Amino acid sequence: MISINSFDPLTLVLIAALNPATIAVAFLMGRRADQWQKLLVVAFAASIMGFLLYWLSGQVGLVRVHALGGEAALFTLQFAFGLVWAAVGYWLRPR
Repeated sequence: MISINSFDPLTLVLIAALNPATIAVAFLMGRRADQWQKLLVVAFAASIMGFLLYWLSGQVGLVRVHALGGEAALFTLQFAFGLVWAAVGYWLRPR
């Protein structure tokens, strides 16, 4: 079982960087974007889906969440990583 410690930056970065929902949504939606400006919207949507997966895993009991305060940082980090994955998908899209 994974536990989240309060304000542990390494854990937050790892969760944000390795969240499969953020990666999949950002990459797939980035491939569908027809303008680079839409990548910000894609990163926001990927961050929301990544946070939803994080919340659901906490509710089911896969991740033990016992501290508050890291959610905003997690959302922001997932936005940043989502932007990177969206850009990768955008640049690898078929033209």
